[in-house]
Parts: sequence; structure tokens; C-alpha cells
Amino acid sequence: MGNCPHINAPELKPPQPSQHVYREECTQCFDSVDNPSGLNVCLHCFNGGCSDDRNHASLHYTRSGHPLVLNIKRLRKKLQRDEPPHKISKLAIAAETEEDRYETITSVLCYECKEENIDKVSGKLPSVIDGIMKALSFTEREEIKAWEQEFVPCEHTLLLQQQEGRKIESTDLTHCSMCDLKENLWLCLECGNLGCGRSQFGGVGGNSHGLAHANSSSHAVAVKLGSITADGSADIYCYKCNEERTDPELASHLAHWGINIAEREKTEKSLMEMQIEHNMKWEFSMTTEDGHELEPIFGPGFTGLKNLGNSCYLSSIVQCLLALPEFQDRYYHPQSDPPECAFPAEDLETQMRKLADGILSGRYSGPETNINATPDTPEVPHQKGLPPAMFKHLVGRGHEEFSTMRQQDAFEFLLHLFKLVSLSRHPEHLTDPVRSFRFVVEQRLQCLSCKRVRYRLDEQDNISVSVPARRLPPNTYPSEGSETDQFESVTLKECLDIFTSEETVELKCPACGSNDGFRKRSMFKTLPQELVINARRFELVNWVPTKLNIPVQVNEDPLDFSNYLSRGHQEDEELLPDEKSEAFTANQEALDQLMSMGFPRVRAEKALHATGNADAEAAMNWLFAHMEDPDIDEPLVLNQATADHGDLQDPEKITQLGEMGIDARRARKALAATDGDINRAVDWVFSHPDDSDSADNGAISPVSNSGKAREIPGSVDTPAQYQLRSIVCHKGRSVHAGHYVAFVRKTIPGESGLSWVLFNDEKVVKAHDIEEMKKFAYLYFFSRV
Repeated sequence: MGNCPHINAPELKPPQPSQHVYREECTQCFDSVDNPSGLNVCLHCFNGGCSDDRNHASLHYTRSGHPLVLNIKRLRKKLQRDEPPHKISKLAIAAETEEDRYETITSVLCYECKEENIDKVSGKLPSVIDGIMKALSFTEREEIKAWEQEFVPCEHTLLLQQQEGRKIESTDLTHCSMCDLKENLWLCLECGNLGCGRSQFGGVGGNSHGLAHANSSSHAVAVKLGSITADGSADIYCYKCNEERTDPELASHLAHWGINIAEREKTEKSLMEMQIEHNMKWEFSMTTEDGHELEPIFGPGFTGLKNLGNSCYLSSIVQCLLALPEFQDRYYHPQSDPPECAFPAEDLETQMRKLADGILSGRYSGPETNINATPDTPEVPHQKGLPPAMFKHLVGRGHEEFSTMRQQDAFEFLLHLFKLVSLSRHPEHLTDPVRSFRFVVEQRLQCLSCKRVRYRLDEQDNISVSVPARRLPPNTYPSEGSETDQFESVTLKECLDIFTSEETVELKCPACGSNDGFRKRSMFKTLPQELVINARRFELVNWVPTKLNIPVQVNEDPLDFSNYLSRGHQEDEELLPDEKSEAFTANQEALDQLMSMGFPRVRAEKALHATGNADAEAAMNWLFAHMEDPDIDEPLVLNQATADHGDLQDPEKITQLGEMGIDARRARKALAATDGDINRAVDWVFSHPDDSDSADNGAISPVSNSGKAREIPGSVDTPAQYQLRSIVCHKGRSVHAGHYVAFVRKTIPGESGLSWVLFNDEKVVKAHDIEEMKKFAYLYFFSRV
């Protein structure tokens, strides 16, 4: 209890509402307040650092010079089972608080003075400690922000017109106007009608009479009675928008029907609470056919990730990537200190290394101990799972979808993560792991009349293949009583054959003027080391993509891609003349179809231009494969127009791109196409390898300032054998709802050869019946062997 001079330092202040407080988990590893030595929270900047053998808290002091920390330890309380249970009230939902579950112990220490157990009521410490302990944790803060941005008003809530008011009956007498249900009731804010909602997860009944009223009356806005709270929040649904919304004037709109919002108490779960619970409880089968639990696996590389309510799409992608040697070599460095940076939680390099260490080290992979387990409730030997909250916040920051708590598409997230990793800085001795996924696709167009050809090259890091839908007659269904269509199985090879097959497109030939059209074919110019294939099982129903359960047969034996390599431009082929800079006019019928599917006009025009302006389906396929292009929402810029403005770019940016191996002419063109954004310009260069004035007949040859040609990604070596490494599976009717899991081939300790392992969020088990799961996988990861 010595006299530490730092307790009165001028910079010692409680955390402001805008500041993050990392009081649950280390920002550089997954050690937390639950570790025996607890977590040290910096009293100056509120960074959280572990104090065990790695001692990232001490490293933070060394780098920042911040000496004072608050050590926080959290111990799980053992339940007192001799106490009578609390009386349960049906009028309110009582949530178990952190104080009910844990005992928290705090102490203050100073690294510079080498003092421990500094008096917590001395100097400026009381207000700072109180501010830290009362502040929202990083996880809570980000989750609330994500939920808050989910819902916005719409024209129907903002311009709501209410009919003559009356007082709604008391809660005890309230029931649906069309049935006797007294829960899950929705009040029409326009006319005061009470209708039950849809049947909901968790056994909550509903006959959809609220929806029936909205359809018959054309009234749009309703509020769920049981969700109304005194602070003004409630479930608001707009039937015309078919979305949850907010009502800025909810209090007055409810008062119109005799409801005083200040007297309301929440009695039912909100739709979002039920959606999160649904996502977290919607599991793939964790038992064998005879009912036995699947065998849990622990150790390095077998660490699960905790579900944050909607993060299964993220977890499944991360498990597949960190099983690959390229990502392991790039981010797993257990003997090295974390990168030096001012804000570790905001640094992609730090968070990628933290995630790799958490999953691959085995440090956090072990059965969770439940001190309150009884013989009647045996302990389940699954892991606690690592919460990827900081990583999820960082990679989703600023993104319209990934910053929210909505369920997301795992394939779109993979493309987003690829972009972030590729655009990040890579030390000289470490290479971009996404490079192992990159390859070049060659598109060949040949006029049906004059036979002249044009070649276009496109650098990619994935392919998206359509799965043909061949419906079975109902009397041939393998399982009886099925209400949904069933389909003939196809092979992945057939899907690849279709992807590389010829098709006819309607275009006017710039050489001979013929309108007979062109033959178009896409093949691989090069092949990558790691290949990810998105199996698109969709059908357009009223131009809305609908998911289909079509089984795809995938053999675990190596698949030869040699036949899918292009031959390139042949000597006897005459090339079509270069395209002139002319205004592009989109196929109006195809444009209207794409826009009716919800695609913005700019994206639709860009897709039609890229696919020959032929039809909506080809353009839609292109859009799904280019959702994460940095310039996807930029107006279409043709080559000549881009070149005309290239000389106006910032010379410093051109120099920066030159240091990355991009020649000056190409750098100017990339900057012009991306409004001078240097990060997007780098991505533009990689996604437009054939768009170069130095290219000869479509060959890629951008030259760096050093005179060295940029390396073309991929390989043309044959035979090109690929073996299935991992898959991502999805359960649910839509990619925006349901649940994702990953299956990865790994060597299990004590066993020979490779076995399939199921990563279902925090649960990691030896997989069972993988053949069935492979048939309906959404993503396939292949490695070249």
C-alpha cells in the first residue's frame, strides 16, 4: 500500500461514453477475466491485457508508458440448492444478472512503481474504477450499436393516420379479434384492431390474424403489445414494407388507443430476441443414427468459436481458412510478440493473429467445467468457445451488412474478408494468403459469321457454379410425405462442365456488322493452389432467387481440372478490332428484370456490360461473383473515358502504387476508375488484369517501376489434381436465415490419415455421415495435390 504518485496523474479520467472499455478480454489474445490471474485493464486508455505467462498487459505498459492497471477476476458462483425457487411472474421477464452468476474481485497495481494492491479509494482511482466497472463492455457496446442500426422508420410509420380513438381493454381481457389467443397480440395502430401474430419459435402460438387484418384492410403498421416497454421500445412491424420498423411517435400513437407507455412492462420476448435464440438453438444433428452423442475433439486446431447471435457464417469461414497452411503461415506466430500498434482491437493484423492463436494453439480447447452440474444434469464435455467479438466488429466496421446483427451469407463474407486481407499490409517475409486462391479466367468470344475472336482475362479468387435443377416426379420421391420438390442429384464435375461450356449470346459484331451473335466460353487461364467453389442452388421464382435442395455428388478422390485449362489465342485466329469508346446502352428487358430483383441500376448496367448485354441470368451470376468489388457501385466507365482522366491523378498515389509493382500508366487508370481511392485502386488492378495498354491479345503483363513483370497468379502445370479439403453447409430455406457449420478434413490425434471434423460454433466433434452433408454443401474448398 505504498504511495504511488501516478494515482493523481492529470490524464487519469473516467471513461467517456465514446470510449471503448476492454474489461472482459485481452485485446491481443483470448485470455479473459475468467482466467486465474484475471485481466489487467489500463486505467489510462482502458485497453485489456492478460497477466498470465504471455503478459500482454505488461507489453502494453512497455509500449504505451501507461503504468496503472485495474486487475479484474471473475469467479463463477456455486448455486445454493437448498433455497426455495423464486416465484415466477408472468408479467415480466427476469433475466439472470452477472452479479447472480459471478463474484468479481478487483485490485490496482502500478507497473512503474512495482506496487500491488494499491488503495482503491486513493487519489483519482475511485471515479476511474467506478467508470470502468459501470461502462458497457466492448461486446455489449458493439452488439447494442449493431441492433440500433437494424431498424429505421418508414413512410408508413412517419405518415401514420389514425382512426377515431378508443381505450383498449385491460390486459386480462385482451384477446385476438378473430380467435381466443391472449398472447402474441399485435395492435393495428391505424384502427385499433387486435390480431394474433404468426406462430413463433419456442412454442408461442399464433394464427396470423394480424396479417389477415392487414391484408383485408390495407393497414400497414402494428405493434406487439407484449413487447412494449416504459422507455418507449417495442416491436413495430410494417406489413406493406414487410419489415420491422421504428415509430418515432409511438407514445402518442399508443395514447390514442388509451395505452400509457410509461405504465407498460415487457411480458414477451421481442422478435429479435426470438430470432437470436432460434439461430443459437438451430443445430445440425449432434448425434449418431443410434442416438449416441458425437465424440468431442480437443487440442490444437480443434477450438470452437462461440456464437454471438448471428456469427455462424463468420465462424464457419474462419475455421476453413485457418485449416489451410497459407493462412497458418501468415498469421500463426506463437513465439512472436503481437504487432506494435496504438489500438490492438482496431488492427486487422493483431486480430487475425489473435484468432489464429486462439484456434491453432490449443490453449483454449478443453471441456468446459460446470461447477453447478448434478447427477441429474450431467456435464456436457463441449468447449466454452472463443467469442470472436473484436474480430467481427473490426471486419464488419463500415459495412452495410456485416456491421449488423442480421444473419449473413457465408460466401459474401468470404469475399469481403479476402478483400480486407489482400488490401492489408504484409511484412516482406510474409505473403498475402489470398494469393494462393487467385487465378485467371479467360473468356473467349467468337463471331458466328466472320469467326473472328476476342479474349478477355479476369483475375478471380473463387468461382460460382450453377447447379442444374431437374425435378423428380412426385411418385419417385425417395422419402414419402415430402411437401417440397425433390431433385435428381448431379455431380460437381457436371456443374464445372456447364461453367466452362459454350453458350450463344446476342451481340452485334464490330468487324462484320452481323447480328447473328457470338459463341462465348469461359475457361481457366491459370489454376490456383486453393480453389473455393460456391454451389449456387437457386431458381428464379418471379425473379426472386429461391434456394433449392439439389444433391451434388462430390468424390473425395482427386478431381482433375486439366481439361478446364484454356488453349489461349491460336495463330490461325483473327482478332476482332478493339472496342471504341461508345456510350453503352443496356438491354432494357434484362435491365428491368435485374432491377425488379432488387439490384441497383448501376450494378445491373455494369453486370450486363461485363456479360455481353445478353440476358438477366448471366448478369445475375456475374453480380453474385462480384458483390465485393470495390467499384461495384461506381458508374460504368469505359476504357477510353478512364484513360482521358488518368493524367489528373495525384503523383504521390501513383508513386505508392508503383512501389507495389504497378506501372504508372496502369496506376493512373486504376485511380481514375476508383475516384482516387488508393486501396480500391489496388483491388481494381487485381480484378482487371486484362485492362492494360501493355497487354498483347489479352496477355497480362503490367510492368513495375523496377522493370519486373507482375507475377500472374495461379499455375498452368498439368496434371491439375484437386482434393476436397473442407465444406461449409447451410441449414434453412434462405441464406439470410438458418445456420452455417463447417466440415474440415484433419488429422485427429491418435488416428492415422485424415478424418472429417464438424465445427458447429463452439462444438467441435468427429463428423458422422459426411456423405450426406457433402451433397448439400454451400461452399467447397479444394487444395491442389
